[in-house]
Amino acid sequence: MKLLLQRVLSASVDIEGERVGEIGPGLMVLCGVEAHDDEQLMQKAIDKLLAYRVFSDEQGKMNLSLNDTGGGLLLVSQFTLAANTRKGLRPSFSSAATPDQAKELYEKALSYAVSKIDNVQAGRFAADMQVSLVNDGPVTFLLEF
Repeated sequence: MKLLLQRVLSASVDIEGERVGEIGPGLMVLCGVEAHDDEQLMQKAIDKLLAYRVFSDEQGKMNLSLNDTGGGLLLVSQFTLAANTRKGLRPSFSSAATPDQAKELYEKALSYAVSKIDNVQAGRFAADMQVSLVNDGPVTFLLEF
């Protein structure tokens, strides 16, 4: 599983002109599911994401997590994040989960995140989405599991 997290002042996702998810300050996270991923790994990834210290404390140091700040989480499925780009000029998706496996794990990740924090918003699996964000910092990290 790969999670590309971006600290944001705001973020939203639209599908066919309809706003389906929106947060204020928090994390916008693209989620790529790989073939070897399972529910145990997904829970570990979400737990780490929620506890990852990317928000500034009173001294301006990154010592606070989403759990600490109570910010929002916008979780968006991102198939292309699972691509292998090490060789050649075209991405390989051989390590990506099948659509059925990825959808199931993404939906479980959403449910798990909702059980942990209050403000969770989402895109829609396999939809053509337009994601907008105001990156704060910019602060961007790739978490790989």
